[in-house]
Amino acid sequence: MYYTHFGLTQPPFKITPNTAFFFEGGNRGAILDALIYAISQGDGVVKVTGEVGSGKTMLCRMLATRLPDHIETIYLANPSVLPEDILHALAFELQIPVQPASTRLEVTHALHNFLLNRHQQGKQVILLVEEAQGMPLATLEEIRLLSNLETEHNKLLQIVLFGQPELNESLNQPNMRQLKERITHHFSLGPLTSQEIKAYLSFRLRAAGYHGPDLFSQTVLNYIARHSQGLTRRVNIIADKILLAAFSEGTHHITLKHAKAAVHDSEFSNQWGRHSWRKLGAPVTAFIASTVLGIALYAAYQGGHVPHSTPPAASASRPQPEPVLQTVTHNQSATPQSQTALSSEELLATRIAATDNWLAQQRPDTLSIQLTGSNDPKQLQSYLAALSQIVEVDHVFVYHTIARGKPSMTILYGSFPSRVAAAQALAALPAGL
Repeated sequence: MYYTHFGLTQPPFKITPNTAFFFEGGNRGAILDALIYAISQGDGVVKVTGEVGSGKTMLCRMLATRLPDHIETIYLANPSVLPEDILHALAFELQIPVQPASTRLEVTHALHNFLLNRHQQGKQVILLVEEAQGMPLATLEEIRLLSNLETEHNKLLQIVLFGQPELNESLNQPNMRQLKERITHHFSLGPLTSQEIKAYLSFRLRAAGYHGPDLFSQTVLNYIARHSQGLTRRVNIIADKILLAAFSEGTHHITLKHAKAAVHDSEFSNQWGRHSWRKLGAPVTAFIASTVLGIALYAAYQGGHVPHSTPPAASASRPQPEPVLQTVTHNQSATPQSQTALSSEELLATRIAATDNWLAQQRPDTLSIQLTGSNDPKQLQSYLAALSQIVEVDHVFVYHTIARGKPSMTILYGSFPSRVAAAQALAALPAGL
């Protein structure tokens, strides 16, 4: 609908994988090269994990197009294949003539002969398994047994498993350790940073025929990054709706209003999946974005307890008693920062401005300590002024949110790589906090 309006020749943000739109940023290109290398070296089993919508299927399609001609690929896209059917499924994909009533031993023998024949012809065969996290464990074990098909020096069948982080949980079970130990390389697709999203959007637009100036401002990019959580599928959905919103107004100038309308229409959850805080693996992958560990201290100020079911946003909206910070002596504090010379209003504005940049640089498994929250700017200004005498104010961040349907602000402290580190930092804070 908006293609002519923006000078496009084709849809730039379709969510179906199109290898012409493969983006090599965000370590996608590096992971693809590493996969090709691992396969070319004849390594037996390789694993690729990533959250839903992180680009695993696109990477799988690109891998098939980039492999040398002597490497043949077969796909196994149905994760629910039963263990007794997996051998017949592979024989079907390889067009090996076996009868439906053939026994497991007979099919295995046919597979071995076929793969040995391909090896003698100088061919390699690689099995690409998508949605591997949905496979029954017994089926994964059957796939492991296939990796035993080999000559004296070479594997006859190489296997690449593509799956969500749940695949790691399956492989961590004691009865799956034999398969896990055969995995020679593990790659993880992390979320895109705000700057990588900028490059991604520009690349997709220009691949679709756009020739104008950049459409998305940094403010809009930060908003997209925050609400897409760096997942390419979500970025595509939001960007498509943004362009549609701008087109409906007859403008080429994209604003935050268009981005907010797009996100609202998309109805994305504000939380990562239950696996997103975990480290997903490979050093080749950079994880950038932020999830927040909310440690609500309001009840602690009151001498009470925050129930686990109480959302941080709800407790953040309650007024915070100012005298608490005044009980902390300066002997407990770190060296005050230069920003303490600012007025309380300037200090609050400075930390809000620093927060967007901080968020864009964080990994998805980064944790932070929630100190307090309020819908009263004067109260937060007073809190920050006192806080700046106690901790390193450059490690303090403030973001806008909604609590109980009203605009509010939340104050965070620090960036920590694990829950243990966050807990240690919390314990090291002055007693008054």
